[in-house]
Amino acid sequence: MPLLYTIGMYTVAPAMRIAWRPTVEGLENIPETGGAILAGNHLSVADEVFMGAVVRRHIAFWAKSEYFTGTGLTGWFNRNLMESLGAIRVNREGGRAALNAFEAAVPALKGGDLVGVYPEGTRSPDGRLYRGRTGAARLALDAGVPVIPVGTIGTDKIQPIGRVIPKLGPVTIKFGKPMYFGDRENDSSSLRAITDEIMAEIQKLTGQEYVPRYAPRIAR
Repeated sequence: MPLLYTIGMYTVAPAMRIAWRPTVEGLENIPETGGAILAGNHLSVADEVFMGAVVRRHIAFWAKSEYFTGTGLTGWFNRNLMESLGAIRVNREGGRAALNAFEAAVPALKGGDLVGVYPEGTRSPDGRLYRGRTGAARLALDAGVPVIPVGTIGTDKIQPIGRVIPKLGPVTIKFGKPMYFGDRENDSSSLRAITDEIMAEIQKLTGQEYVPRYAPRIAR
């Protein structure tokens, strides 16, 4: 486990649990060992922090490439922070660059790590749940690991767009039962079907209205 992540588990995580007292359901669905994908809805930049605060294992989150390529002091800070936390760089534009995220995530999963992904590909602009992209499904088949659906509620209220520090407020995080897809084909139709199944389970956890199209990207 990366050193900075370990430090955070004993400092930042307990402080967040005390300050926000998040409601957590289904934590027993996360295996104590072995690789798994945590696939959640995405409401706020606080989602990763709260998930990391309640899960007692290291989570290697997929993080957009912009966090690794920024300039100036802020760019330097973000880049070093992401690397120190063991985040996996993902290029959302697709192509060869996007495959680097898979090449990094598959060995991590096969090595027994947890990988956190947000199938919507970006934060929801209006609190609704949007159509998922197939990366999580492809990753599950390539690595041979289960997908654990995650539903986060309330983070868009405590840290809306433009707010740097989250305010106090209720947060709920629900972990669904592991989903196994080892008997499925790794083709486009199967990946689409698996993704839709994952999104349906996330919707059951959150109760969000579902939008059958991809979410528009918004500034973070």
